[in-house]
Amino acid sequence: SFVGPALYLAALGIGLGGLVDANRGMVGGVPYLQFVAPGILAATVMQATAAESLWPVMTGMRWMRFYHAMVATPIRAVDVYGGTLAWLGLRVALSATSFVIVAAVLGAVGSPAAVLAVPAAMLTGLSFAALVTAFAGGEETDARFALVMRIFVLPLFLFSGTFFPITQLPAFLQVLALISPLWHGVELCRVAMTGVAESPVLVVGHIAYLLGIIAVGWMWGSSTFRTQLSS
Repeated sequence: SFVGPALYLAALGIGLGGLVDANRGMVGGVPYLQFVAPGILAATVMQATAAESLWPVMTGMRWMRFYHAMVATPIRAVDVYGGTLAWLGLRVALSATSFVIVAAVLGAVGSPAAVLAVPAAMLTGLSFAALVTAFAGGEETDARFALVMRIFVLPLFLFSGTFFPITQLPAFLQVLALISPLWHGVELCRVAMTGVAESPVLVVGHIAYLLGIIAVGWMWGSSTFRTQLSS
């Protein structure tokens, strides 16, 4: 969760970014390294939390059933779900903090407000964790997990503003990108790390959208965990 993003940052931000800057100049008003760094942060957080919300949840619910052991104590099913999200949020905070420090050393940070990229990354990760954990908790097998990673997570990684502005996409793909939680997370991280001003209304909108996704996931996951762990 830390080495992978750092390697992406070095290869794409410095290697590819050097070519972009030499031939085009700024992207989104900043050097390409500063443009791509927050995108990599948000996108790798999404990938990590999605993966950690699939097979480990299946392990706790079906394979080793240690979630069932937890609810044999005074711990409630909703506490198990909430604890899972809390752990994933903590992991995101640790890896995001390390990433921002390395990005600053490499010159990929353009604003002291970059520290706010850590809570922005946490919101992004939790928006996916809340939904994916709820989904995984209700599955009988892991047969569909690889499809989630390939059909949903990978396209979002590539086409949600991580490596280039979504205005480069065809109109219908721009619409799909706009409803993606990842795009909102990328924009929040980018505002924090680059210092490029964005309308406060848009910033609040990004935060509200991610909180709304987390709320939907919480309702779904709480219901799923109560149903599955009551049997």
